[in-house]
Parts: sequence; structure tokens; C-alpha cells
Amino acid sequence: MKNQKQSLALLFVTILATGCTGDNTAVTQSTPTEDTDIPRMNDGTPNLNGIWQVLNEANWNLEAHGASQGPVYALGAQFSVPPGLGVVAGESIPYLPGAMTQKEANAAGRLELDPEIKCYMAGVPRSTYLPYPFQVIQSDGDILVAYQFAGAVRHVNMADPTEAIIPSWMGWSNGRWEGDTLVIDVTGLNANWLDRAGNYYSTSARVTERFTLENTDLIRYEATIEDPTVFSEPWTIAMPLYRRQEANAQLLEYNCPEFAEEAMYGDLRSEPMPDTLH
Repeated sequence: MKNQKQSLALLFVTILATGCTGDNTAVTQSTPTEDTDIPRMNDGTPNLNGIWQVLNEANWNLEAHGASQGPVYALGAQFSVPPGLGVVAGESIPYLPGAMTQKEANAAGRLELDPEIKCYMAGVPRSTYLPYPFQVIQSDGDILVAYQFAGAVRHVNMADPTEAIIPSWMGWSNGRWEGDTLVIDVTGLNANWLDRAGNYYSTSARVTERFTLENTDLIRYEATIEDPTVFSEPWTIAMPLYRRQEANAQLLEYNCPEFAEEAMYGDLRSEPMPDTLH
């Protein structure tokens, strides 16, 4: 695992040095072709370099939902659940009967069970629509995706597809281009949650992502989730990803494990922490 982290770190530095500049544009970017205004790399593939973020309520619940009381009454409206139109094609997630029971149990115990509370890596596709930015770092032939939440990173293998060595939070990503769409097949995922409502998948999950650059500042994102132990059929979510427009846009350090210590280990304290910090 240590060698894997070192390899990812080396790849990250290499791509940064050869593939993009401080303003999030690729050094190898060429003039757009006549039939489209999207930026392209030297090899003609769409240039996805940049910092991106969603603008929706998917992390609260992938399905359509109304506003509701938050799980911590003392926070009042500050942590209430905002309404959302939903991002699921067909509106409902096709759970198997037993799996729906587990989803409902997850929702009831979300303050103790949601991996986000514990600062665990959010996996795929949830990392994409967490309310935090993420960065695509692309060179001719290499793609790395870095997420602000929990410092998650994943390398997209653009060579011949390979199998995951072991299951992991972010899984194993094999990528390919279908025309101007980046398609990523993700396997080897740990069991994980898909949102704060308790939607989830098991270690049998397979996720197929599609990134389509519509213009300089907009990516159309789709993800199809397959898991025969949880769902009766594959299902798809879709949403736009927006480029962060600040001149100094960058990923900042969000070292959240220290914020999760009390939630995870507070019962081991000899003296309880106060309810509020001053």
C-alpha cells in the first residue's frame, strides 16, 4: 500500500510538471477544431484539465426529495435537508426487496453509519457530487483525478484494461475515449454509501462513468451503477459539472480525519467533550 501511494504521488507530480500550468490549462492544449469550440489536447482528445464542482443536492439524496428536518435538531435550519429534484434516470433506484430494508436501516442510523461522517473516502461516483471541488489533471495519455474531501486521488488507466489488485475506497479505474466522451469503468470498490439518505452499493458494484465536455466550462457527467446483489437492474445518474471560475481556483487542504475523531472515538474519553466549541 505504501508503494502504491508513492507511485500515485510520483504520477501526480509528473503530470503536474508536464501536463498543466498554474491556471489549470494544459501546456499541450491545441487550437480547437473548426467543428467544435471545446479545448483539446495535442492528441485531439477533449481537454478536461481544471477544477470542477457540482451544483445540486445529490449528496443529500440521489432521488427526488422534499425539504426535511436535519438529523441534529440543535442545528436548526443550518443542517436541515434542502429539497432536490433528483438525478436518477427513471426517478427511483431499483432496489431488491432485502436491499431496500438495508437502505432504510442506513437512513435511520446515518449519524453513526454514514462513511462521510467518518471522513472515509467517498468512492465512485459519490466523490464527484460531494459539495467539494475536485481537479482533473490530464496529459497526453495520463489522467489523474484529485478530490478535496479526504485527500482522495485516483489514477485512470488509459492503457490496456487491468484488474484491481485489491478492493479499495476509490476502486480501480480503466478509461477509454468513445469519440469525445471519456468512459471510465470502475471496479474493485469497497462497499460504500452513495448519499446521506443511506443509498448504497456492495463490493460487487461496477460503475461506468461518462464525461462529455460540452464547452470550456461544462462537463455532462453520467454514471451507471451495476450491483446484482443490491439492485434489480443497472441504473444511471446524470448531472452537469461546472468549472470553478475563480482566477486562483485550487484544491485546498481539507484534513477531515481530525474532525471525525470525536464522532468515532468520543465514547472513549474519560470526560465528555462540551456540546459546542467556543
